[in-house]
Amino acid sequence: MAGNNSAEIRVAGVGKLFVAKVGTNVPAFGTGEPSADWTGWTNLGYTTGDGVTFSKKDKLEAIDSWQSVSPIHYIYSARDLSLKFSLLQFNEDTLPFFMGGGKVEAEPAPATDTFKYEIAERPYADARALGLEFTDVKAGGTTAVTYRFIIPRGQVTASDDIKLARKAASTLGITFSAMSNGDGKPLATFLMKDSQYGAAV
Repeated sequence: MAGNNSAEIRVAGVGKLFVAKVGTNVPAFGTGEPSADWTGWTNLGYTTGDGVTFSKKDKLEAIDSWQSVSPIHYIYSARDLSLKFSLLQFNEDTLPFFMGGGKVEAEPAPATDTFKYEIAERPYADARALGLEFTDVKAGGTTAVTYRFIIPRGQVTASDDIKLARKAASTLGITFSAMSNGDGKPLATFLMKDSQYGAAV
């Protein structure tokens, strides 16, 4: 509803990121523990305190005319929708996700707790589904709202340098971009458990 309403201000106090195979069911809000809604999804664990940066950029092409110095029309030529974040945990889920596919394998005996990940000679498409959930707990901890953002099909399109240093944790910095999931299907979906929203009339 239009107007000044501080109850509609959102702070992403705590959040989680999930990854899954393309085609995995979108997690609808249940009545129990929220984590139970994410069946079939893998929790990517800790991220840096910067959280997640959401980016939506539309590219428009201007149509000019002889009769006007200003454009007379615009055509949408591209849409870029992406999430940028940095993972803090290194494991068999996060490293292949960052690197663009493949898997971690155990080294044969007699090696113990020894694993191998091989980086491919050339990049391959590694389409995944990505889910974001964040909760905003209001003053007093009595009221909470939860948002979920689902990209049903996308892939890692940029990865930051991994810095190995004595005074800082190494991170896996990722930009994940949405891809078309078929004609007529949404590029991404917001789900909100938030009483401040009303149905459109």
